[in-house]
Amino acid sequence: MSPRRSAAIPATVAIRVVHDDAPGALPAILAALARAGATVRTLSTVRRLEDAGTGPAVETEIEVEGVDEAVMDVAVAGAPGVRERRATRTMDRIFGKRIIVVGGGAQVAQVALGAVSEADRHNLRGERISVDTIALVGEANIAGAVRAVADLPRARCLVLAGSIMGGDISRAADELRAVGIPIIALNMVGSITDHVDLVVTDPVQAGTMAVMAIADTATFDLARQRGRRY
Repeated sequence: MSPRRSAAIPATVAIRVVHDDAPGALPAILAALARAGATVRTLSTVRRLEDAGTGPAVETEIEVEGVDEAVMDVAVAGAPGVRERRATRTMDRIFGKRIIVVGGGAQVAQVALGAVSEADRHNLRGERISVDTIALVGEANIAGAVRAVADLPRARCLVLAGSIMGGDISRAADELRAVGIPIIALNMVGSITDHVDLVVTDPVQAGTMAVMAIADTATFDLARQRGRRY
């Protein structure tokens, strides 16, 4: 059985760390966090910094579970190679849940129109929903993008917007749904419409429904609509 994403995601805390740009610096920081009881959930190098006479350095953002900000700060402070550190807000508190829209440029733009308009309504009530788009052509390119959604932090729903999709894209859609990410597709030519959770003809409405499906401030239940076409 394929693993599925947990519906209840524990709270995380985040820290920005400026440290030596050396092979052992980051592993030492992660080891210090592990000893403090933290579980690393997100790690990204934000930027490389100019050498100011103290050697090359990088700024890294780390999000962890299992400890509070005070414990995290103490753990990081004691790691070798750390030059500066500051607590920051986690990405889920800033950008929150993500809707990913993939497909043809014109259709993607219309889906984004509906999604952004609906997200604005819910974000005013406390949600944090962001919309990411990419216009792609070609079966291999789109299938690769669909599979990659499973690895994107905070991705909660995929919208496939195009005029014809099938083949390996349909197989990629099955793989993505197996890990717990629902898919909404426009009504189009090809087998993809048999491999998604919901088919919507109007692209603006598809974007609107995608936001409603993941918003805690909405009453729309995508599971109850699964397999339908509008």
